[in-house]
Amino acid sequence: MKLLYICTHNRCRSILSEAITNQFGQGRLEARSAGSQPSGVVHPLSLKYLDAQGIAIDGLHSKSWNNLDGWQPDVVVTVCDSAAGEACPIWLDDTIKVHWGLADPSKLEGSDEEKAAAFNQTIDIIRQRVSTMLELQLDQLRGSALQDALTKLASEEQ
Repeated sequence: MKLLYICTHNRCRSILSEAITNQFGQGRLEARSAGSQPSGVVHPLSLKYLDAQGIAIDGLHSKSWNNLDGWQPDVVVTVCDSAAGEACPIWLDDTIKVHWGLADPSKLEGSDEEKAAAFNQTIDIIRQRVSTMLELQLDQLRGSALQDALTKLASEEQ
């Protein structure tokens, strides 16, 4: 199953989601990430905390959803509230869309320990969702059954 994670700037939450899904997707889940207004750079703490947990960071970069070169996802997952309200490109019209609101750890003002805790908590939430997708074999579902299962997954307490 192909997942496209969208966040407006494609520098933190969508990047984390892409890396974690590809690391733990067991060949059953393939992910990319993009933004409607990409910043052009990945937040350095996104890379730091992914790397600290042994999650591959090679090739991660901030990109526009217009640069996916015909790659067609099965599911579009918005991970920030501003991206949830945006109209997706026309080529994504028939794609299942779900919203997984995640707090933005890159916006936290605080100590290094507080920032580390915020990034690691976000990584843990995404990792748990990927694990649950695999356990429930969501990659075998299609249509409204898949949409409902992904929506439910986002609403469950982590």
